[in-house]
Amino acid sequence: MDLNALSLLVEIIEAGNLSEAARRLRMSRANVSHRLGQFERSLGQQLLRRTTRRIEPTEIGLRLYQHGCAIRDELMAARESVTSLGQSLQGRVRLSVPSGYGQLVMSDWLIAFKRTYPGIVLDVMFENRVEDLMREEVDIAVRVMSEPPQNLVARDMGPVHYVACASSAWAREHGMPVALPDLRHVPLITSAVHGRQLRVSAYLGGERHEVLLEPTLISENFLFLRQSILASLGVGIVPDYVFDAELREGEVIAALTEWRLSIFGTHMYMLYMPGRHRTKAITTFIDFMLARAQEAGRRGD
Repeated sequence: MDLNALSLLVEIIEAGNLSEAARRLRMSRANVSHRLGQFERSLGQQLLRRTTRRIEPTEIGLRLYQHGCAIRDELMAARESVTSLGQSLQGRVRLSVPSGYGQLVMSDWLIAFKRTYPGIVLDVMFENRVEDLMREEVDIAVRVMSEPPQNLVARDMGPVHYVACASSAWAREHGMPVALPDLRHVPLITSAVHGRQLRVSAYLGGERHEVLLEPTLISENFLFLRQSILASLGVGIVPDYVFDAELREGEVIAALTEWRLSIFGTHMYMLYMPGRHRTKAITTFIDFMLARAQEAGRRGD
């Protein structure tokens, strides 16, 4: 069997379509299609079903894909073992993290990791969208959600607690919300999902309530939200890590503290593809970040 053709099949399936595979392989789409056709004819089997948007492997295509992944992973592991002999740990980690959690919490962890492993290249994107890891070409994504996607490996990095809060100056002048419906009658500062009605879920004992929100200031940039709340522009609903120190010191006041609030999800997850080869650099990064998250969780208990 032609191993180059098998490798091409793996690339096409992981890319999701011929055009994306051609871009990744730096080949023309026609060339990719031609080589795939040659491979299918040599086997006498259809390996892929083509739809208008994506391609899907047939049963034999899926089996060959699994074998191809295993062969690729073994080759990459062997190459990594040879190149790392006598050297410090090297490699590349492509990471996508939420803007707020990434900048306010993970930045210190990322800097500590880089100091510990200077030979590893960190390629970090700060964004909040939940995207296909294959299409985005990242190794790891960190996201807030209630239930992680079943097609990804999900490592729990701990719970996410939202707080309704305002600067102490705003609280003194206007007072703080005392009941959930009050959130609809204050200038509200928070993040939102475009095209969706924003709502907060609130839990108290066995009760669950939901309140539709109409924010007056919306942004995906949590550093901007933080600055706006400190500037006394209104009441914010943000994760508690946005104001960790300020809440302890009284510079920011929390309201409705008897309720557990949630907007986008209840846990932070580290996500990665289940079948993709993870280099030593990637597995080291995963272990390092999970250990830091666990330490932070213990300090918060």
